[in-house]
Amino acid sequence: MRSNYLVCYDIANPRRLGRIFRLLKGIGIHLQYSVFYCSLTRPQLFELKEKLQERIDPREDDIRIYPLPSGERITALGQGYRIPDGVDLYLEGGSGSELR
Repeated sequence: MRSNYLVCYDIANPRRLGRIFRLLKGIGIHLQYSVFYCSLTRPQLFELKEKLQERIDPREDDIRIYPLPSGERITALGQGYRIPDGVDLYLEGGSGSELR
């Protein structure tokens, strides 16, 4: 079963920042400068955590993974609505709500 997450990061070193960005770009959807939306199974989540841990300096970098509630609609206001044209995100859950 997949769950939805926001992965947010603040990486001090440009080289590490690029590595984190490329890793997440292959897994999720880039919503903002340092925010990705990811739909992951539990094993995929554990694998992502391991890969992120290998790429950061825990004394300087900060990565947060926030679980999103299933079936809830996501609201974006202003210029925050940065989902590329032609991409529709659907959150899993009982109500079948969609982002767009």
